[in-house]
Amino acid sequence: MAKTAVRKHNISIRQACTALFISLNCYRYQPKLSDENELIADWLIRLTTTYRNWGFKLCFLYLRNVKGFKWNHKRVYRIYRKLELNLRIKPKKRIIRNKPAPLHIPQAINQVWSMDFMHDSLSTGRSYRLLNVLDDYNREGLGIEVDFSLPAHRVIRVLENIIEWRGKPEVLRCDNGPEYISQTLLDWVERQSIRIAHIQPGKPQQNAYVERYNRTVRYDWLNQHLFETLEQVREQATRWLWIYNNERPNMALGGITPKQKLGVMPT
Repeated sequence: MAKTAVRKHNISIRQACTALFISLNCYRYQPKLSDENELIADWLIRLTTTYRNWGFKLCFLYLRNVKGFKWNHKRVYRIYRKLELNLRIKPKKRIIRNKPAPLHIPQAINQVWSMDFMHDSLSTGRSYRLLNVLDDYNREGLGIEVDFSLPAHRVIRVLENIIEWRGKPEVLRCDNGPEYISQTLLDWVERQSIRIAHIQPGKPQQNAYVERYNRTVRYDWLNQHLFETLEQVREQATRWLWIYNNERPNMALGGITPKQKLGVMPT
């Protein structure tokens, strides 16, 4: 309004500012952050295109904690809203349940590993299984094994491969599936001096860390692709596992990645 008054009515800047109760600094202010706003918008579009189920919080934590940008969250959120990148939140009816007993929180790596199976199908309709292994301390995905059948001896082989580079866990937490209660696995953990902790039947919350990890696996990549072969699933699992451990901020860790929890930065 002040600029219009100066331009159309040929009055001085001071007179226009006095009449409209604004300061001279306000009149002369020029925004300096337009180029930086374009950079923020470019990053947000790139992230939400690559990781289609990432909301604002994951995008902001990635930019702040992984990439090291110091942008204020209100500024980034304003641009996020302006770009209309908001995820639609579908309300759910929830059943009120009794609060489960809190899980033991490990204080170091290799104190407790959790493992669990998932199921999905190829485009041909043939079902396959995934075995997920997780370190509860820093929520690091230690491995995703994919095959049509994963009996107890395959579970042992996966664990042995992880132990070669990670070290041996003190406790293995799992449900009561036939592979986990088989004598083959029980004999192996006894020889390895590893304690196996089976959760109570019908109490998946006792294995909450890996159950939450399974949900991330499901929504981050498994539900977003239709695979034709097991090789395609394995390739995508390997690629996603690196992103999850090195680049994806984890809410349970305060917005840092599993590798950052160990003090290891991605390369």
